[in-house]
Amino acid sequence: MLQRRPRRMMNQMNVVPYIDVMLVLLVIFMVTAPMFTPGVIDVPSVSRAAQVETAPLEISIEASGAYFVGEGGKREPAANLDELIAMVQARLKDSRPVVVTAHQDLKYSEVVKVADKLHAAGIQRVALTVRQQGS
Repeated sequence: MLQRRPRRMMNQMNVVPYIDVMLVLLVIFMVTAPMFTPGVIDVPSVSRAAQVETAPLEISIEASGAYFVGEGGKREPAANLDELIAMVQARLKDSRPVVVTAHQDLKYSEVVKVADKLHAAGIQRVALTVRQQGS
């Protein structure tokens, strides 16, 4: 009678099937890649960008914390933040943007507080302006 030796357990992983699968996937991707045409993204240039139709309403915050609402070169002071919001709402009959200009020494939290109050009042188009030193 033939005696068989008992099989020993292999303690190594057989990676040959994984290599075969990867080679098949590589061939599939190499064959199908030239068939796809790359998408063209139409990015607008600066000359074609939409221009602002009307002048925005400007809110100025001075270093002392004083608020001003400006339009067409004229600035009117506001006593506090609630009066400022009321003045802005009274002047915004259309969907004009509102820009907030603040003094460079003012804390950023004050600017965020004004923008947050404007957003809470239903004014959606709020932007911050940046000015160069000395201008």
